[in-house]
Amino acid sequence: QVQLVESGGGLVQPGGSLRLSCASSGSIFRIYGANWYRQAPGKQRELVAAITSSGSTNYADYVKGRFTISRDNAKNTVYLQMNSLKPEDTAVYYCNARVPHLGVAYEYWGQGTQVTVSS
Repeated sequence: QVQLVESGGGLVQPGGSLRLSCASSGSIFRIYGANWYRQAPGKQRELVAAITSSGSTNYADYVKGRFTISRDNAKNTVYLQMNSLKPEDTAVYYCNARVPHLGVAYEYWGQGTQVTVSS
């Protein structure tokens, strides 16, 4: 059973930084890549950043230049470095991995970590 455990959220002032971590119980991030999503109150969950198995990265336009997704294969951990945070970045952040098996993509999610950007 795949487990994803997030950490690193909290309260930060506008312009500040946070680093989120997501640890997996196996090597799925190295093999299948990983994604970070976020969900603000009253809004749908949205993709923030993604990293593929080869290490290529993609970002939503609203975080480009401010957020960086990275991976430590030895630790089975994915990170989201968030800089220049804005109040509109306030949300619950989730890490995600999609694992294909016999033609079906299984989704795995972390429990979520709250990020609040406020003065």
